[in-house]
Formats: sequence, C-alpha cells, structure tokens
Amino acid sequence: MNRFYEMNRIDVRFKELRARREKAFIVYLTAGYPDLSTTKKLILEMAKIGVDIIELGVPFSDPLADGPIIQQSSQEALKKGVSLAGILNLARAIRMDSDIPLVLMSYYNPINAYGLKRFVRDAKRSGIDGLIVPDLPPEEGRNLKKEMERAGLDLIFLAAPTSTFKRIRKIADASRGFIYYVSLTGVTGVRKKVPPGIKEGISRIRRYTDKPICIGFGISNPAQVKLMRGFGDGLIVGSAIIQVMERNQGKRLIPETIAFVEKLLKACKKDG
Repeated sequence: MNRFYEMNRIDVRFKELRARREKAFIVYLTAGYPDLSTTKKLILEMAKIGVDIIELGVPFSDPLADGPIIQQSSQEALKKGVSLAGILNLARAIRMDSDIPLVLMSYYNPINAYGLKRFVRDAKRSGIDGLIVPDLPPEEGRNLKKEMERAGLDLIFLAAPTSTFKRIRKIADASRGFIYYVSLTGVTGVRKKVPPGIKEGISRIRRYTDKPICIGFGISNPAQVKLMRGFGDGLIVGSAIIQVMERNQGKRLIPETIAFVEKLLKACKKDG
C-alpha cells in the first residue's frame, strides 16, 4: 500500500457494512440536474434515510457509457452551465452538513482540462472521497492514481463481463475503495430483467481480490435489488432514480425521488 494512503470515508463505510453484514446502497445522481440546489437537497435527504454512498456524475457532452436517461440529464445540466468547478463547490457545501461518502464519476477530458494535480487538490479540499473515470483504463491512469493516493482518495476502476482474467487482475490491483462491476455490456439504463451471469462475473473477480465489489448498470426496481444484493458488496442505481426525477418535476421531485430511493434501500438491506 502506498505510504501516503489512509482509509477515507468510503473505506470506513465498507468496514462498517461488513461488520453489520450489510450491502452498500449507492445512488448515482447527475450533478446539477435539474439544478445544483436540488442535487444538494437530494443528497442531504438521502444521507438522512441511510444511503451509503453518493456517486455524483459530472455532466459531459459525449458520455459514451451512459444511456439516454443519464445523457438527457447531463445535457440539461450543461445547458445551465454546470461545471466541474461548480460540482466541487457543491461537494464543499454538502460537507458542511453531511459526512456521506462522495464519489465523482467523470470522463477523463474534464479532469485533464482542469489539470490532474489541481483537480486532486481541489477534490480533496472539497470533501470528495473517490473517483470513477469510465474511459480511463488502469494502464493509462498511473499519473492520476499516484496523485489520488497521495491525497488519500480512492480511484475506482470498472470491470465488465467481457474482462479477461489478465485485465481483472490489473483492475483489482489498481482499484481502491471498491471495484465497479458493470453488470452488462452496453450503456446505463433501466432494464426489465436482471442480466445473466452476474454471480459468475463476481466470482471471477473474487479470485484476485477481497476488495468490495459493487454492481451497477441496469438495476431498476426493488425486486431486482433484492435479487442481486447477494452477489456483491453493494449495488449502484442511477437511471431509474433519474427517471423518477424526470417524471416529477417541481415540488414533487424531492419527495417522490426520496420515496423511491427508500424502497430500493429497504430492498438492499438484510431486513428488506
């Protein structure tokens, strides 16, 4: 382990969850959709009801891994001028009221444009705990990984059903915080059925690591959450939540979204 590295909020949360034999429930939100103020209110409400980790998506003009629901929310945020700097300011404001672990999900371009060292410094100061960069493979992420480890921040890599054993080993070695297992080939989005082979995919990763493995892409309702909670260490839901937000604009957005998240959260926990 890098001598600069220390446990952060993500690591502490998984340690607590494992002690309770519970799975992590992680919510993805597009930062700034429908606006930054609403994003903050949602995160604080989700922290109150027991969501374990928030994944904050940085809006990007060409989000290759995102399906139409997240793409649309990203475009709406970009139209309102939401930027990486603005999202870091949002994180800083959240930290005044909550200690919930915060993970940024950003494509590499905005980070590179911001400047790697400057980004990591500002992310640390803002209270960010981890980072997911879906278009950055471990082989090309050494410089960013080094800066992240120096700051005590987790760089989280993605593994997929198509990942070879050689690649899984690299991902397992490089990831900190948790490993993001993409449950299906393709983009994010709401799915009617749970993809086959998830249990086997997790088992393949388990050959190389005991780090937490969290499953994302396509988890859409409480029944799917309950079905999949036994496969890994946590579940990530994004598109289904943003879809509820789209359907409930205005005053109903926050209460309806929180009500839906509460159902997913209950299904994720052992007494759900």
